[in-house]
Amino acid sequence: MKLTDGLSERWLRVVMNINQRTNKMKGKLMIVAGLTACGLTATAQTQYEAARFSSSELNGTARFVGMGGAMGALGADISVIGTNPAGIGLFRGHDISTTFGFNSTKTSSDFAGSQMSDKRLRASFDQIGFVYSSKIGNRTKLRYLNFGFNYHKSRNFNRLFQTGGLLEGASQTQQMANMVGGSISNISEMDNIYKYDGQSGLNPYSPTGANYPYLGVMGIRTELVGVGTFQDGQETFQAPIGWNGDANGFRSREEGGISQYDFNISANVEDRMYFGLTLGVYDINYRRSTYYTEDIYDGNSSGYYELQNAYRAEGSGFDVKLGAIFRPIADSPFRFGVAIHTPVWYALTETYSAGIYSNLNYADKTNFEANEYIPDYTGGETLRDYQLRTPWKFNVNLGTVLGGMMAVGAEYEYADYSSSRLSYADGYEMENQNIYIGEDLKGMHTVRVGMETRITPSFSIRAGYNYSTSAFKETAYKALEYNDMRTDTEYTNSFGRHTATVGFGYGGKVFYADLAYKFDTYKSDFYAFSSDALKATKVTDDRHQLLLTVGLHF
Repeated sequence: MKLTDGLSERWLRVVMNINQRTNKMKGKLMIVAGLTACGLTATAQTQYEAARFSSSELNGTARFVGMGGAMGALGADISVIGTNPAGIGLFRGHDISTTFGFNSTKTSSDFAGSQMSDKRLRASFDQIGFVYSSKIGNRTKLRYLNFGFNYHKSRNFNRLFQTGGLLEGASQTQQMANMVGGSISNISEMDNIYKYDGQSGLNPYSPTGANYPYLGVMGIRTELVGVGTFQDGQETFQAPIGWNGDANGFRSREEGGISQYDFNISANVEDRMYFGLTLGVYDINYRRSTYYTEDIYDGNSSGYYELQNAYRAEGSGFDVKLGAIFRPIADSPFRFGVAIHTPVWYALTETYSAGIYSNLNYADKTNFEANEYIPDYTGGETLRDYQLRTPWKFNVNLGTVLGGMMAVGAEYEYADYSSSRLSYADGYEMENQNIYIGEDLKGMHTVRVGMETRITPSFSIRAGYNYSTSAFKETAYKALEYNDMRTDTEYTNSFGRHTATVGFGYGGKVFYADLAYKFDTYKSDFYAFSSDALKATKVTDDRHQLLLTVGLHF
């Protein structure tokens, strides 16, 4: 971690004590581990969940990755089962393979000159699959009918991240106040929320009678949100207000991934046309824990607070992929292909827990200290179920072999992320959240190119490159509404992603082995909360991946 000159002592205290504060809060939050905060009828999902679970990464066999994934028209690799299903039709024998490797991630942040970074190294099991090739005949129109199965990890969520710096007056407590301002109209309501003892009166976290935002309620009960003004010694309600922010610190840990299971049938027609169909089954397992601390002040009063969130999403989905490859000239190796991927229809379950601690020193020399936990007041362990429909994907691909020694491929893929849709468990659409999806997400364009050159009859070298545009518009932000159950205010708007790959392969009569290295990098803007006054944290994510595939073809 690098600190720039001129940071205040308060900021230094936030940074140096972030680990001690995290450990302090960790013990308190063990009470609510595994419980959820899902009592409201308000929407909890956002456009950021829709984008996270709709996207994928370049992964699969080492040969596929080494060529940048640009093998849709070249085929004859198990990983094309998930891009152009017709590529499995180019197999002329049985094949079985498995892939494993290592991932090294580094996330660097710069918030107004305050720089931090986090690294993580993990082993991974990335792929296993097989192709059963059935030869129909040499003179029949249908030459081969092939069947395939492949598992691979289509998305890796493992990531550590931290940032912080001087806030210049902006504060998360102001967002708390804005949220609660849409549902509270007088001091009596705030008093009822503040004084609730868990036994008598209206539970402010319950949808019975009124819907209040969980984060706003937590802010009131920890005195981070107060009334608007005093007149003649009396509190006069104008609007809820928060504090001014001096400095903050944020840390997050993400884990899990999306596992993809593809089942394929494909056909070779006269060695000129290839057709394929893949049924994809997906499994999501995503976990995120965040810690946020902020030094605050208001006139001669000051203090700090800590907010910790735990979030988990699990579920499954399915899609269908259709593909075709054509070799238009009989004596030419040139091929072109097309593929269409239906949306993935997901059924998901989210769980939440949160804890907030405030320590405030007022101008009259009194001290206030409070803890508030979700779901202490939400009626115990409940689940939040919902549905997600990801966008359609359209893929066109080209491939050929030059001089019998070099294979080259290129692909273009398009997916309109603004067409993603969130629905309740009963199938009714979440109207407001789908409006945000349409306003904040856009179409993503992906280009893949790759080559493979045989340097001896048994050894080959490979290289590839991918570029994907961002799915987010520059104006995107997380909108937490006045009756929202979400207590995690942070969000990230990513930019274009660059991926470069190289690879090396050995192919014998039966056994083969491939090695690939992938470097993936992208930049993004991170915001700990939503405020026009908050500057973006500039973030760079770098990932190094080493993959080894071993297989048999016979």
